[in-house]
Amino acid sequence: MSVEEHVYDRRRLHQWLAGQARAEGVSRRDLLRLATAAGVVAAAGTLPRPAAAADTPPPPGIVKPLPPELFTVRGTNAETNWSALRGTGYLTPVDRFFVRNHTSTPVLDADSWSLKLWGSGLRGGPGLDRPVEFGYRDLRRLPSVTVDSFVECAGNGRSYYTTQQGDTVSGTAWTLGAIGQARWRGVRLAEVLRLAGARPHTVDLQPRGLDDEWVSGGANLGHVRRPLPYAKALDDVVLAYEMNGRPLPYDHGFPVRVVVPDWVGIANIKWVGDIEVSAEPLYSPWNTDFYRLFGAAYPPGGSDPLTRQTVKSAFEFQDGAAFTAGRSHRLTGRSWSGAGGIRRVEVSTDAGATWRPARLHDEPRPHAWSRWSADWHPTAAGPTALLARATDTAGRRQPDSSTPNDQGYLFGAVVHHPVTVLAAS
Repeated sequence: MSVEEHVYDRRRLHQWLAGQARAEGVSRRDLLRLATAAGVVAAAGTLPRPAAAADTPPPPGIVKPLPPELFTVRGTNAETNWSALRGTGYLTPVDRFFVRNHTSTPVLDADSWSLKLWGSGLRGGPGLDRPVEFGYRDLRRLPSVTVDSFVECAGNGRSYYTTQQGDTVSGTAWTLGAIGQARWRGVRLAEVLRLAGARPHTVDLQPRGLDDEWVSGGANLGHVRRPLPYAKALDDVVLAYEMNGRPLPYDHGFPVRVVVPDWVGIANIKWVGDIEVSAEPLYSPWNTDFYRLFGAAYPPGGSDPLTRQTVKSAFEFQDGAAFTAGRSHRLTGRSWSGAGGIRRVEVSTDAGATWRPARLHDEPRPHAWSRWSADWHPTAAGPTALLARATDTAGRRQPDSSTPNDQGYLFGAVVHHPVTVLAAS
């Protein structure tokens, strides 16, 4: 989180304590816990931790096919198998793009869909009963922009907290396949806000999805929604209606979704139906109970809300892959970061004992991954582990371990990929 984002979050907490903020679906106890974490009020002992992230999910309500060679199904979600990305090019093909759903994919009609903007941050302050509306064709008539950007679940890599570090965490046991990179085309959110009459003193925006309301721990938390700082919305956020040159597929947000470059996936609301534009700070369960860091290394009220992604690297094969001794093999993979482009990638073929640079096949670009390769000529049969670590243009390098948190977010450590070298025949 940048200094500006850090200051922004603290200011929101001060405003709430002064009675100037609104928190739909968030209890005063939860917000006092957050205030404690921010140093706004004194801590009074250890406060309760949030409930588990979800009940046992129903069968996945995903529209597109999920062949096992492309995906690993995880509840309502589908993780991309990295072996399916080898040779696919810079962008993730739509048929291999991971799916993260809280409930089920809604099948919506573009002709009857509209985006409603409402709230105290608009001139006249219209409520949800009389919003400023844009139809699908209205958005497509506006000046368009195109951005290459990855979308990545905040829990991507979560399983390695347990399998690699021995930490106990909750949530979907993703490996590294909860990420995809696409070419998104749409209209800048800043342009829509201008046309809707957003005021200069707007503080927060809160996009809300049209998928089913989400029930967690026996409580109905409503439609998925999460506040965005107004400054971020004016910077680079896109209301996307195309993905890789075609209209959005149902599973990826048709007819329109929010794309927030570099930020955790939950900020990229799919099937957006309305956006509250607020002159006061906003909270939802998705930036209070979820998508903060809780645990022994963090304050009782948790960290600031998650924003930028960490640095990661992945090989384009599945764990347990076999290679033959005495032959040359070309290892391929991709690395990415939420703080800048990828400047350097190193690989180890001996479980981290030695490292050497990989060849980068893409120039460092913001919001995007870089492909890389390295040649390997194993000489001895037996088990080993392959590792890759990246350094971004901001100077961040993947560490040997990640500080654990209860919900298993933002795993960014170097991953040990077990493989087997077979004796030459």
